[in-house]
Amino acid sequence: MPELGPYSERRYTVFANLKIGSALVALVCIAVAPNASAVTAEVAKKCNALMAKAYPPREPGNPAAGLAKGTAQSARDYFNKCVANGGQHG
Repeated sequence: MPELGPYSERRYTVFANLKIGSALVALVCIAVAPNASAVTAEVAKKCNALMAKAYPPREPGNPAAGLAKGTAQSARDYFNKCVANGGQHG
C-alpha cells in the first residue's frame, strides 16, 4: 500500500470538519424554520389590492407611467407594512 504523506490526513480532517459544520448549520435551519413566517399568496394579493387603491397608477394598465399620487417607495413601504400586519392596512 502506498504511503499517502503527511497532508492526506489533514485533508480528511478538513473534510470531516466541513461535514460536521454543514450538519450543524442544517440542524439550526431546521430548528428555526417553524418560527419563520412566510407571506401567503392570499395576504400578498390583498395587500397588492389595497396598495393599488391607495396608490393608483397614473395610466391604468401602464406601470411605466408611474403613480397618480405618492412615490414608488411610499407604495412599497405601504405594501410591506400591510404584509407585516397580516393583510391589515394602516
